[in-house]
Amino acid sequence: MKSFIITVFFVILISHSETNACSVIYYIDKITGNIYVANNEDYWYDTDAYIQIMPGSENEFARLWYGWDDFAQGGINEHGLFFDGAVTPEQTIPSGYTKPDDNLGDQILAECKTVEEALAYLENRKIALTNAHMMFGDGEGDAVVVEWIRGKKILNRIRDNKLVMTNFLLSDTASGNFPCYRYNSIEERIRTFENSKDTSSLLTVGNFLGQAAQPPKKIENGKTGGTLYSTFIDITKMEFVLVYKLDNAKVTKLDLKKEFGKNSERQIELN
Repeated sequence: MKSFIITVFFVILISHSETNACSVIYYIDKITGNIYVANNEDYWYDTDAYIQIMPGSENEFARLWYGWDDFAQGGINEHGLFFDGAVTPEQTIPSGYTKPDDNLGDQILAECKTVEEALAYLENRKIALTNAHMMFGDGEGDAVVVEWIRGKKILNRIRDNKLVMTNFLLSDTASGNFPCYRYNSIEERIRTFENSKDTSSLLTVGNFLGQAAQPPKKIENGKTGGTLYSTFIDITKMEFVLVYKLDNAKVTKLDLKKEFGKNSERQIELN
């Protein structure tokens, strides 16, 4: 496991930090068809982040999410439905829609199996986000980034076996946070890998985010910000890895099939 982490983060060259940032990728290997997702969550280092694992029940699917303050920042459920979110420039949501007032990600993972079901959940509850977009991906190869711009919902569908999301609006780059060096570095690493004709693994997909990670740096009032955690999920094999604060000694690796087969709720503190 240590060799995996060193390979991913040894090449970090970024010299500055953005605390309210996020880099997410959903990737399908062109040769094997295996599906992977990966994420860098950039935030304040004094945040009490944790992994929450919820068992399945008659009315809810088993699921794992990661975040803080009783709110899921991203996660996956037993059917392979994945989600994550990223802050964006302010948007105007459609008339009649409202921001969520609960743990939206947890509820979607509890009730939905696929991307289309997740989209229907948002539509049925008339939920929209004013300062973020959301990525959904599933085990069937479907993925989308949902955005709400100038009163309209826009769906950015997966193309060419990959979908990348950072902190600019994919369908309105003029609104800000663009160009994005993190997005560009991910795209470049994917091109380099695919030109090699190799098959992917959790390791290689993790490396796509290598230069998008942000080392810790004191930014505001002495507070330290940077990549709070990175997650790597093999949806096909249902394997999960989380690296906390880019630290080789703080790695959590889980077999999701085993975790979702348990009957008890579990919380894993990351600090």
